[in-house]
Amino acid sequence: MALATSEAHAGGTLRIAITAADVPTTTGMPNNGFEGFRFLGFPAFESLVHWDLSRSDRASDIIPGLAESWSQDPADLTKWTFKLRQGVKFHDGTDFNADAVVWNLARFYDPDSPQFDAQGSAATRARNPNVKSWRKVDDHTVEIVTDTPLSYFPYLIAYALMVSPAQFQKVGGTWEEFAKAPAGTGPFRIVEFKPRISATMERFDDYWNKASIAKLDRIVIYPMPEETTRLAALRSGQVDWIEMPPTDAIPSLKEAGFEIVTHSYPHVWPWEFNIKKPDSPFRDKRVRVAANYCIDRDSIVTFLNGTVEPAVGFFNRSHPLFGNPTERYTYDPDKARRLLTSAGYGPDKRVKAKVLISTAGSGQRTPLPMNELLQQTLSGCGFDLEFEVVDFGSLLVALRSDPTGPQAMGSDAMNMSLVTSDISMVARWFWSANFAPNGSNWGNWKNDEFDRVLEQIQRSTDQELIREKSARLHEILVDDAPWLWVVHDLAPRAMSKKVKGFVPVQAWFQDFTKITIDE
Repeated sequence: MALATSEAHAGGTLRIAITAADVPTTTGMPNNGFEGFRFLGFPAFESLVHWDLSRSDRASDIIPGLAESWSQDPADLTKWTFKLRQGVKFHDGTDFNADAVVWNLARFYDPDSPQFDAQGSAATRARNPNVKSWRKVDDHTVEIVTDTPLSYFPYLIAYALMVSPAQFQKVGGTWEEFAKAPAGTGPFRIVEFKPRISATMERFDDYWNKASIAKLDRIVIYPMPEETTRLAALRSGQVDWIEMPPTDAIPSLKEAGFEIVTHSYPHVWPWEFNIKKPDSPFRDKRVRVAANYCIDRDSIVTFLNGTVEPAVGFFNRSHPLFGNPTERYTYDPDKARRLLTSAGYGPDKRVKAKVLISTAGSGQRTPLPMNELLQQTLSGCGFDLEFEVVDFGSLLVALRSDPTGPQAMGSDAMNMSLVTSDISMVARWFWSANFAPNGSNWGNWKNDEFDRVLEQIQRSTDQELIREKSARLHEILVDDAPWLWVVHDLAPRAMSKKVKGFVPVQAWFQDFTKITIDE
């Protein structure tokens, strides 16, 4: 019987080259942005809430995960009750239960707990700073209280991954040792971790969701930040799949028989303007709007071989929450110059600004040539831009730090691609209560109407009102232009024809359980 089961699941080994410079952390809170979550987050670790990765014909939404259901207390909108799934085992064989949930929440939110994880806490608090308290109700029920009513709280808790408390104790009670032998509840378990070289995951046959037992035997993840290195690895057969192939190599890859996969997903590639810096020219709305009228988005689409689409807002133009903003950004240098003139700039007084950019990173595409293209275009309208170039890790640290602190290096804007999946992300990046460094509103942008409308959404349980108000929020974002809207990525991947069963979904994360490899 054991042999028959093994043969039934013999799906081979999938080898993937990712864009990160190092293997994402394996502690159950991966670094390297959502690329880290995509490969060493959700495949091995899970949260109370999952993303539905089963369909490609619509944007992914949340579904029950380690919690079978959740509810909001109508008498106190800050209280949420999560009913936990029973029969779930961690990879070390111990039970997932309410004790494990409260232990993991203390890991992220209680600096006095023995299991406090400073690095994991920083990432989790940046995504979800509103957890105030938590308690075990019974073995299969937990209550979580937020510091303010948040109608979208289930979207935020999706990023608090659960790990085995018993395994943490078994390896000596440190996150350094846990990273070498981690235990989550996901369909794959991490069995080998080589810093800067690779991470190997194997199928977890005791996974609780029997319909999603992985077909693959194992997945090996290789960090390869240089796109030419990833390309060579794919062509030579070292790997089966690469993230972000060089766009100029896509035609020849197709001719050579490789599959090129692209799809829409909730992503935007912007510049985040620094509003807090006292001498930032982007404190003036007219300068921000002028910049948005002075970039040729179509030229970037062409430069990237059609693997992106123009962005004229946080959501793409076809999104149901796009709304009806006043500003309809096109490439209009004359309008941009008129706006700059009204703001006091001209041929003898050009706009001078510094932009913090990275060499690579999760969702960053090819940031150096893309930013150089923007620099050239904006120069024609009166912008003199210089770049401060850092690695992606340093850019992430800057994103979570004060925009006038040393991490920002005196920049007036930052180029960090970010998530646009739902209204919780709108609040994360733009709510004034989320000013960095306590939250993720890096530029410290504030708009009073935006805050008022967002508060109505946060306190509402009326889904139609939430939808209507969310569209209004987006109209404000487009018109007030806290960011330079550049492009939405289409997530190009190149893979060998040996890869079977991959269905790209409209999310930052993907389901690897249905994939097989012809070997």
